[in-house]
Amino acid sequence: MKISHVLFVISSAVSINAFAQQGTAASAPGSSNKMNWSQGMAASVMSWWSDSAAKKPGKWSYDMGVVLKGMEALWKATGDASYFKYIQKSMDAWVDEEGNIRGYEADEYNIDHVNNGKLLLLLYRVTEKPKYKKAADHLRAQLQTHPRTKQGGFWHKKIYPWQVWLDGLYMGQPFYAEYAMLFGEDTVFNDITRQFANIERNTRDPKTGLLYHGWDESKEQQWANKQTGTSPHFWGRALGWYGMAMVDVLDYFPANHPGRDTIIGILNRFTKAVTKVQDAKTGLWYDVVDLPTRPKNYLEASASAMLVYTIAKGIRKGYLPASYWSNAQKGYAGILKTFVDKNAEGQVQLKGTVKVSGLGGNPYRDGSFEYYMREPVIVNDWKGVGAYLLAGAEMENMPAEMPGKGKTVTLDYYFNHEDKKNLNGFQYPTHYTWNEMSYNGFSYLGDIFSSYGAKLNTLEAAPTASNLAKSDVYIIVDPDGLKDNKNPNYVEESHVKVISDWVKKGGVLVLMANDSVNCDLAHFNKLANTFGIHFSNRGRNFVKGDQYETGAVPIAPGNEIFKQTKKTYLKEISIIETKAPARPVVKAESDVVMAVAKYGKGTVFAVGDPWLYNEYTDGRKIPAEYENAKAAYELAKWLLLQAPKK
Repeated sequence: MKISHVLFVISSAVSINAFAQQGTAASAPGSSNKMNWSQGMAASVMSWWSDSAAKKPGKWSYDMGVVLKGMEALWKATGDASYFKYIQKSMDAWVDEEGNIRGYEADEYNIDHVNNGKLLLLLYRVTEKPKYKKAADHLRAQLQTHPRTKQGGFWHKKIYPWQVWLDGLYMGQPFYAEYAMLFGEDTVFNDITRQFANIERNTRDPKTGLLYHGWDESKEQQWANKQTGTSPHFWGRALGWYGMAMVDVLDYFPANHPGRDTIIGILNRFTKAVTKVQDAKTGLWYDVVDLPTRPKNYLEASASAMLVYTIAKGIRKGYLPASYWSNAQKGYAGILKTFVDKNAEGQVQLKGTVKVSGLGGNPYRDGSFEYYMREPVIVNDWKGVGAYLLAGAEMENMPAEMPGKGKTVTLDYYFNHEDKKNLNGFQYPTHYTWNEMSYNGFSYLGDIFSSYGAKLNTLEAAPTASNLAKSDVYIIVDPDGLKDNKNPNYVEESHVKVISDWVKKGGVLVLMANDSVNCDLAHFNKLANTFGIHFSNRGRNFVKGDQYETGAVPIAPGNEIFKQTKKTYLKEISIIETKAPARPVVKAESDVVMAVAKYGKGTVFAVGDPWLYNEYTDGRKIPAEYENAKAAYELAKWLLLQAPKK
């Protein structure tokens, strides 16, 4: 399956002037050299409100969070840290050092106010600064006492009693799930599942499969159907909010939780319904999605972007069948043709977003078709811009191929096993883990594998033939010695046999060592030596402070793995010694830094440093001339291609 194209930026964000003049960005593996409109849109936002996104809404507003989630998606797709810095500056305008949120009133019980908590959790996970956790705690506390329907769904707002709107699932549930994942609130996932299932049951039209905008449990509202409690119409952006809520909340669900399958089932029913009302000519969706021929109805930008994002991410994550890819492609092409262009100053802009549509309130909104048509349609509405950035991150900035479809990448957490405590005293894994977004984590590398369609897994037990059977790529990083763990799990001969047998059958093994002071090379080499690889006690690239050039490792033209990467950064490397079947694949001067080996039907890749952890891939620390993020994309793709097709 092909996924459009990638336009990949490792350096600073495209400046508006440069974007307007050139209309291109640097390319990543498999990309085409076309204008990247989504990065141009982000550059426009950062030029209009250069201080921070906080200047636009002027209040603690959910639409700021939608834009910043778009920036986050672009940061993860490109490794361009200017997007992250913009997020941090924007949120810092609202959160003080004690974690107090300016202008936030918990007793308003407005579910919209929870949306920005997603960015607080991002900042806490990346920086580990307590203030972001404290601020997120305020929002979590709101959910503890937030009014609910009798069925258990969060009210949309205290001023809208007994009502659940589709919008609210996006505002509250992904934050709720991520917080629960981070801090061990396992039972929360039962609550989240129930809320998604209930709103589908209460709002789904049995004839079309579409979901009505809102539901009033009391059936007292003027807009509510007296038998079902539903509002009268299927509003495009409400459907978009709900779709995005599902694909985002699934990021945090435990793999074995039954609610995961429940929500994936809802997502598939939802996608089947919304694609049936996708406009065949433009690929877009109407403001009221099922009435395309009714006078005054119009194609709407934010709904179209949200639904493209939902479908594209759903396919990439394996929740939706690839057969829907043509719907995402046609939808995104329609967005670019109909809604995206440049203004007189050469800045990218988004047209065609309805400013707001709600139910009830004062003046009263009756949910009629005529009401929806009365709301103004504007340029660069933040809900539309944020949704467009999310869609663009998927459609313009993700890899062009998906060699990871049906494949699982497993990260060892048995030989390397360290814990630390968070502010609540809850212990969670640290140091080279998929979930850790701080410098020590592998979250960025995990996102890259996911972008190729692969599933991520962590192996906390000793490897066995049984628990490796479903893995296609197995990564072991920097096994513990006594310095790291009082009771380390050493690599023993029994492990060597299990792992080597697995490789022989077609498995792809990645061995990432460290210098001899920081890694248990003696036991690790029992495994590495099996494949003709030996991590020596000799080291190189001992970097002092910010003398980054000491860690430079150039990649020679024609490299079989790193076809576009020219310069990488590795420090404190264990120099590799090779013999058959291993061979060098990257050298620094005469020293072997990386090696590969074919072993039976399988493949082994070895490197003398854990060089692809976040500190050296997410763009926040090392200078942009070191292309570790690009190298990570190229290595991940190569590893997945070595695994047998599924």
